[in-house]
Amino acid sequence: MITKRLPLKTVVFDFDGTLAKLNIDFPFMRQTVLDLISSYGVPLQSLQDHFVLEMVAAAETWIAKHRPGSEKDFFYQANTLITSIEIEAAQKGALFDDTRKVLQELKNREIKTGVVTRNCFAAVQLLFPDIHHCTDIVITREKTPHVKPHPGHLRMTLQWLATDPKFAAMVGDHPMDIKTGKDAGVYTVGVLSGYSKVDDLKKAGADIILNRAADIFAILV
Repeated sequence: MITKRLPLKTVVFDFDGTLAKLNIDFPFMRQTVLDLISSYGVPLQSLQDHFVLEMVAAAETWIAKHRPGSEKDFFYQANTLITSIEIEAAQKGALFDDTRKVLQELKNREIKTGVVTRNCFAAVQLLFPDIHHCTDIVITREKTPHVKPHPGHLRMTLQWLATDPKFAAMVGDHPMDIKTGKDAGVYTVGVLSGYSKVDDLKKAGADIILNRAADIFAILV
């Protein structure tokens, strides 16, 4: 039973696995990007613990140093690969059935909403064409210099919404979302609608764990 109630003025959601069904093939994306990185002669050992976007950034830095002039071409190819995989997944994907209802009910309660995602805007828009009508702000990876788990991604959203972190929550299905929220100083709400299990979200430090984003109303004051 959930007993904790939060005095929230803003709720910020992750997208894939939280508002939309998670169907991106991340292992395939990772291997495809690693193959590209390897073709540029970048040592792969130091990249094994990186997320995909961070692998690309680290490889771009290495290429700029060791093969100057090639880094822009590499980044274009890497971004094209990642974007194509995201868009293909979006074409086959769907929002959770209650996503629009959740966002509308929060608006009815005068609670601001935002979406922060490492996904590209083209893929988000394919899945959720009216997203800008349903939420106050959407910050995809193209719109921020720092993507999750860097707290700057979330802080930019809170600044835009003029919300003190102590009155905000980050809702997401991945430990990355929990870390982002913790580092930004907001409440963290893990949801079990993606690939992560209860133990994964607990280990990351989630303040509350829900089955799905629609259960957010059980924790509002």
